[in-house]
Amino acid sequence: MSILQRQVLWATCISFISFLVIGAITYFFFPVISLEALWVLKVMDLPFILFLAIVSLGLGILFGLFSGLYWKKQLNTVYEDLKAVEQGRSVLEVSKSNAQEIVLMETVIWKLHSQIQEQAKISQKIANEKAEDLENRIQEIVSQERNRLARELHDSVSQQLFAASMLMSALTETREESGTENNETKQLRLVEEMIHQSQLEMRALLLHLRPVALKGKTLQEGAEELLVELIQKVPMSITWKIERFSIDKGVEDHLFRILQETLSNTLRHSKANAVEVLLIQRENFIILRVVDDGIGFDVEQARAGSYGLQNMHERAVELGGTLKIVSVENEGTRLEVKVPKLDAEEA
Repeated sequence: MSILQRQVLWATCISFISFLVIGAITYFFFPVISLEALWVLKVMDLPFILFLAIVSLGLGILFGLFSGLYWKKQLNTVYEDLKAVEQGRSVLEVSKSNAQEIVLMETVIWKLHSQIQEQAKISQKIANEKAEDLENRIQEIVSQERNRLARELHDSVSQQLFAASMLMSALTETREESGTENNETKQLRLVEEMIHQSQLEMRALLLHLRPVALKGKTLQEGAEELLVELIQKVPMSITWKIERFSIDKGVEDHLFRILQETLSNTLRHSKANAVEVLLIQRENFIILRVVDDGIGFDVEQARAGSYGLQNMHERAVELGGTLKIVSVENEGTRLEVKVPKLDAEEA
């Protein structure tokens, strides 16, 4: 039962009790008025006792209705504040309600919101300290080794795959020009497609082995450089919208790694023809969005067994943000990271 219904029912009960009490007092203090007279006396063409009952009930229902609307409005304010805290939005200052209980609840919500905001600031501060301290001492060695592996794979396996792809393409074109269409030609096309898929897998692997640090570049510069390089190497339409705004070092590194992991997964698994990347700032939030038109996947099943998705989720949470993935079979996948942007003084 809603609060509005409870208020109406409670007011109706009060009206009924008031009717009985007033009727009893009237009968005992004015004995000349008999019960029969109460039915004979007319008010607005209604017996007095029936008119009194209708008026009592009407007043009680109106009282309950307005009382219920008032409390419903007060509780809706509390609900909206709680919803804002859940979604990470800003909570307005405590309203000056006449109900002390509502004021106490909103005060607690305001304190809870402040604590969550403070926790987000501390998380980002820790991320910045990690990026500035640990990254400088450890990442250089890791980057050197990854670069070495990437160069060896590019100079050997990647080049061999490219040569094999060119050879198979020449063979299939020769057979098509000669008019030879048989099972062997179909098998050659299948092998050519497998080599093409292996090239995509190799490029995704090389993307994993790229240096994970931006090395003095901003997130926008590193993202554009990465996307331009992919355009030159993969047969896929890649578009982007990247706005220019300042981002803390730790946030930049985490978002860049999430972008690398997302693009790598897209190359390896999505079979997409087009990818769109968006990096913008809206309402004190940094938003990174990657959308493709691939085959999609089961998000819940993939999250349970994917280290990459779990790692991206942990990076977003470490920044006090959220990561949301929506995927529809044969329509594509959309990944969005939303991180609160804090002022330098607050961080």
